[in-house]
Amino acid sequence: MRTQHIVNQSCIIILYFCIFVIKLRQKFKTEIMDYTIRQLFEKVLNGQIRIPSFQRGFVWEPDIVAYFMDSLYKGYPFGTILFWRTKERLKSERELGYFSLVQKEEGLPIDYVLDGQQRITSIFSVFQTELKPKEVSKNFNIYYDYSLNDDAQETQFFALAENEADPTKHFPLSCLFDSVKYREATEKLDKKNIIKIDGLQTKFKEAHIPIQILETEDKTKVSIVFERINRKGIELDTFQLLNAWTWSDNFDLRKCFEDLQIDLEPFGFQGVGDDVDLLLRCGSAILSHNASSKSLIELRGNEVRTRFKEIITGIKGSIDFLKTNFKIEKLSNLPYPNILIPLSAFFGTPERKKQIYNDEQRKEITKWFWRTCFSKRYSSGVMKNLNKDITEMINLRTGRPSELANFKFDFTSEYYKTTAFRTDPVSSKTFALQLAQNNPLSLINGSSVSLRKVLQENNSNEFHHIFPRAYLRSLGKSEREMNCLANFCILSKADNNKLSGDKPSLYLKRLSPNHDKVFKSAFITDILYTNNFEKFIDERSEILWKNAKKLMLQ
Repeated sequence: MRTQHIVNQSCIIILYFCIFVIKLRQKFKTEIMDYTIRQLFEKVLNGQIRIPSFQRGFVWEPDIVAYFMDSLYKGYPFGTILFWRTKERLKSERELGYFSLVQKEEGLPIDYVLDGQQRITSIFSVFQTELKPKEVSKNFNIYYDYSLNDDAQETQFFALAENEADPTKHFPLSCLFDSVKYREATEKLDKKNIIKIDGLQTKFKEAHIPIQILETEDKTKVSIVFERINRKGIELDTFQLLNAWTWSDNFDLRKCFEDLQIDLEPFGFQGVGDDVDLLLRCGSAILSHNASSKSLIELRGNEVRTRFKEIITGIKGSIDFLKTNFKIEKLSNLPYPNILIPLSAFFGTPERKKQIYNDEQRKEITKWFWRTCFSKRYSSGVMKNLNKDITEMINLRTGRPSELANFKFDFTSEYYKTTAFRTDPVSSKTFALQLAQNNPLSLINGSSVSLRKVLQENNSNEFHHIFPRAYLRSLGKSEREMNCLANFCILSKADNNKLSGDKPSLYLKRLSPNHDKVFKSAFITDILYTNNFEKFIDERSEILWKNAKKLMLQ
């Protein structure tokens, strides 16, 4: 079934490609020819055939390479390889599979692979013996099983590790174009199998690879050609497609994202650069006003290139707003990384400069931020809510009426009693940020807590129980009761060790004498001295709830 699927897929690709070629020949200087495998080797080895940076890497699995060898052997169609022939070398290139390409010989044109990289890489890597790969891969250890009879449907080619190959029936394709290795590999075979292997070698030596050459120095046309081929060919992921379709000699989307990651590292947000999907969604929100990264594909490559600075401005502006207004130190502090997407739509301005917001806009975004976090807005109906928020963010930015923060949800003081810290990441991160806004002080000495340290490190290391677990266990309290949000405060591990497992009335004697100010900064009241856990939880939950409503500006 898999072989048939590959054959069917190849036929579809060929059909689309033939239609494309007809149109292509009407617009550009093109040439159609056949290469033998040996000729293909020579052009790779002399540096003429090269891989442009906008191509994706090699992705074929070993069995796909083996099936491709079977198609070559049986003369099945596998599509035309398209080269872009140019005199000018690109500044950025890819390696060919696991091989570093050699420098081009003087006087030769350059043939960049626009379509067929997987096929060329497979052919070169399976058969050539002159270059050493940077690493050994099972992908290209392809063997012909000469114990099997020819069959139109079933393959006779298999990807095997050397220790998996049986020399009594498996013949390595790697020696077919190396006369010395070929003689060594066949000398122990009987006459019948030698004849069979000689036939195998002849078929591959006589195989012809159909080549289409597009000759132009216009890189814009090349980008269009590459885009149209990949729209009809084997599917790339969204980032690969966008990288391919926006490519130009001085614009590499992958490199731009890498540079952004470096720029954000000093601010603790290098994680944004690691999340390609998040970056694409932010870009889509800015350029197409839609949270789906695939909507970027509908834009022309030139538009993405010329407006890319808006994406950078939008993301950096969002991060600056989050750090300034919510004490957020890194991406993992955010209850939802998706919060960056609508924010980017607000800050990604066409003017390509920092978006200046007024106090009313700041209040509306702040209200939206806290309502989004406390309501778990992006835990369900994500795309619908994101797209609505993007629209309202743009309305807010442009001075039109905005309903950004006007959505309803149920939120009472029970939230702090019934929600467990750590086991609910969204609620825990929201709670951590809520406590951070109140500028907490150390319970031990009354000094300011280093929120930068607290929020940059793993949150769970700097948050501890107000009523110690050991004491609550002695009262027979359940894990659910002792781990509720209302029983947690920001407390360093060192300070927590000083509290030990004593009941509050005992460990409070060791606390800062300025306890009123300290308690207020942690939403704690003197009820803690009574050791009454239930009353404390009720009272603190009410205080936290009122503070949350204030944050949401209700």
